[in-house]
Amino acid sequence: MNSPHSNDSTNKVSIGIPCAHSAGDTRDNGAGGREQKLPRRDWILLPLVGILTVCLLAASAELIARRVFPAQPAQKGACLVVSDSSTGVRAIPNSVCWDQAKEIPPPAVEYRLNSCGHRADVECGPKQPGTYRITMIGSSVAFGSRVHGERTFATLLPREIQQQTRRKVELYNEGIYAWGAPHVVALHFHEVLPTKPDLILEILTPWDIENATITSPPTNPALPGFMGMTRYRIKEALANKSLANAFPEIREALNDLLTSTGPGYMLQHFLYKSQSQYVNSHLIGADDTVGFLKAVPSPVWERRLQQFDSEAAHMEAQATAAGVPFVAVLIPNRAQAAMISMGKWPDGYDPYKLDNELRAIITRHGGIYIDILPGYRALPNPEEDYFPVDGHPNASGHAIISGMLAKALTNGSIPALKAATQPQAGLEKQK
Repeated sequence: MNSPHSNDSTNKVSIGIPCAHSAGDTRDNGAGGREQKLPRRDWILLPLVGILTVCLLAASAELIARRVFPAQPAQKGACLVVSDSSTGVRAIPNSVCWDQAKEIPPPAVEYRLNSCGHRADVECGPKQPGTYRITMIGSSVAFGSRVHGERTFATLLPREIQQQTRRKVELYNEGIYAWGAPHVVALHFHEVLPTKPDLILEILTPWDIENATITSPPTNPALPGFMGMTRYRIKEALANKSLANAFPEIREALNDLLTSTGPGYMLQHFLYKSQSQYVNSHLIGADDTVGFLKAVPSPVWERRLQQFDSEAAHMEAQATAAGVPFVAVLIPNRAQAAMISMGKWPDGYDPYKLDNELRAIITRHGGIYIDILPGYRALPNPEEDYFPVDGHPNASGHAIISGMLAKALTNGSIPALKAATQPQAGLEKQK
């Protein structure tokens, strides 16, 4: 009988030592089979294939984004002078330019300016006899940026007021295409009174208060490379703050970098269509852009309100001296409108805070303040009436603003524009 250990040496050879076939080409796969090692060329080809796949996916996403958002750069240079600090940004008379931003459906929006450089339906000069003229001032929202002229509230508002007052009303639009901050509007205020207005209407936005004293577009340092400006912004944020405190600025810099790409813009456009997601995302932004929504403004926003106060006092004093009513209104930005519609917001925030601060400033200097923010409570998803990424009101947003302004201006706050009583004859016909 053979010993149980009689074949031990043989087993050691057959189990413990693999056969040497083409050294370096095969190995034991642990299951009795053989597995070939990757050839050296595959270590080069596989990463290249991966890189090529990523590039193809990125290129495809870019092509899709360009087809969905076929943007062309706005031709602002054809309409504006931005280098004169004595006047601030000003328009070129009798100029025409076009805007085809990514979210604007074709055809491109045309901006045709009259001989005074204003986007108005009438020429600058005396009004027609018997006409009640509103001269409107403000920045890009008043101008009607990104919206065709016939669909802006500058065009719609006088028609609505006429229907309610049964008197001839005309709106002369002196809104500034771009960078028309309150200080620039004040520099151009000498152009307002010669239009012989019966009322001056100032359109305000949170952007106006944030940039109350600027006179021209900020100059960015020339940094090379695709990420040059992003690196600069992050470096500046970290130079003055800790990493935790600088996070909102860093996030905005990276967000702007993402938005500068076609796929990033497209992704942001669709993500921002969710009301709750958009509001939550907006509120974690830097104080520069969301501070006006806080119940207790930061020192930065307190200073900005003081700067606006000075500009408002200057303009209102001139209007009072000329005997012309000066009326102001705040148009909410996209996040603010969404918060009001939702009816709830996190502790420490108040979407009505800026509205109340501006009312106090305007009325303190003798002006009239009209409030349209409560109207957004009854609107479901009013953020859909803004371009999701660009942030300006779209055509439906302008129609909503027009209706709210007409109601506020004809409710008796402006005696000359008080809505007329419906004739009894009309009521009899309905019976």
